Amino acid sequence: MKQKDILMLQSMPAASASYGRPPSRFINREYFTIEFESDPNVIRRAVPEPLQPDGSNIVLYEWIKMPDSSGFGDYEESGIVIPCTYNGEPCNFTAQMYLNNGPAILGGREIWGFPKKWGQPHLSVEETETLTGTLYYNNILVAMGTMPYKYNALDDISIAKTIAKTQVNLKLIPDVDGKLKIAQLAAYNLENIDVKGAWSGPARLSLTPHINAPVADFPVLNCIGGKHFIADLTLPYGRVMFDYLNNIEEA
Repeated sequence: MKQKDILMLQSMPAASASYGRPPSRFINREYFTIEFESDPNVIRRAVPEPLQPDGSNIVLYEWIKMPDSSGFGDYEESGIVIPCTYNGEPCNFTAQMYLNNGPAILGGREIWGFPKKWGQPHLSVEETETLTGTLYYNNILVAMGTMPYKYNALDDISIAKTIAKTQVNLKLIPDVDGKLKIAQLAAYNLENIDVKGAWSGPARLSLTPHINAPVADFPVLNCIGGKHFIADLTLPYGRVMFDYLNNIEEA
């Protein structure tokens, strides 16, 4: 294999790429998001500088079902998102993600820096009336959220703006000596958004402590409510928001 051929490869392994090339198109991507108030000290510890928590003490717990995603396939994910600001501009920091798809874990971590780990999330409608999200890790139920199914209709335009909000990940990739080769805040914005329906309602969230899936590190002090929406959208390549290795502070 010649050098020019190597430089044209998109990912390991060379014999068979682990995932397709972005941008990735998602059809009928379904979200269930619960807003809850949590401990500001816990939030501060989870947010990497120079991001700042937005001061609301709100944390988002989310489930996402992706039945048709180009380059990745059919899968579901679940995790923790924290509203933040960067240089005064609003953004969301993704703190934890758990999903059941190998290509999406590999591509998400290597390209965008998503904090993805293997888990078993599931989003469904139970007994025709309750939107229900669950997350199992090591066969243990670590998260469960519920909301009445399609309770109150929401404005599609406002939801599209929510989906398009800047999203940020902490991307950490080691070199062969174990030292960090990449240490970045990686940002992206979802594009070509077509909202197909959106609803809100009261919600409840239960989180169980687990050392390897620490979603319960964020205490649920007050469950504010839930949102459920379905959309087609595109995930493009990201961009570097902040490079830690080029901005090393003096001790």
